Amino acid sequence: MPATLITGINSDLPGRITAQVSQNVYDSATGHRLLIPQGTKLFGRYDSKVSVGQSRVLVVWSDIIFPSGSTLQIGGMAGTDAEGYGGFKDKVNNHYLKTFGSAVMIALIGTGIDMAVPQSSTLATQDTASDAARRNFAETFGRVADRTIQRNMDVQPTLEIRPGYKFNVLVDQDIVLPGLYR
Repeated sequence: MPATLITGINSDLPGRITAQVSQNVYDSATGHRLLIPQGTKLFGRYDSKVSVGQSRVLVVWSDIIFPSGSTLQIGGMAGTDAEGYGGFKDKVNNHYLKTFGSAVMIALIGTGIDMAVPQSSTLATQDTASDAARRNFAETFGRVADRTIQRNMDVQPTLEIRPGYKFNVLVDQDIVLPGLYR
C-alpha cells in the first residue's frame, strides 16, 4: 500500500506518526474493486531503540482512517521503503562531533593540567600543599574525562525521516474492510 509520511520521525524518542495513502488500492483478485482510496490516513508508531551503526528506523502501522471517517485497526503492519526493505532510511546523525570533539577537548585540558603540575626531579623533593592539590585535581579530572569519553562513545545515532518520505505498508495478513469499501 503506497503512502507518504505526513509527520517526521526523530529516533531520539519513540513516537506516533501519521501518513497518507498516495494511490488508490484495489483488490488483488480483479484489480477493479477499490479497497482503500487515495487520501486515506494511516496512524502508527516508530521505535527509538537504535544501535551504533544502524541506519534504519523500525515503523509499524496500526490504524487506517478512511475518508468517510471509519476506522480500521490493522494490527502493526510493517513500513518498508520503496524497494521493500524493512524500516525507513533517510538522514543519520552519528554524533561524531560530540564523540571526538569531547575527546579532543578533554585531551587539551588534560595536557594543560599536566603542564601545570610540577614534576619533581628527585625523590627527596617534598610536595607542597599546592602541588598535592594540583596532582589530586589532575587525577580526578582524568577519571571524569575517561567516563565522559566512554559515555559519548556509547551515544546512539539519531535517525531522522523527513515528512514527505515515500514508502509502502507491507500487508502481510488479510484485512477485513468495512462494508462501505467491500
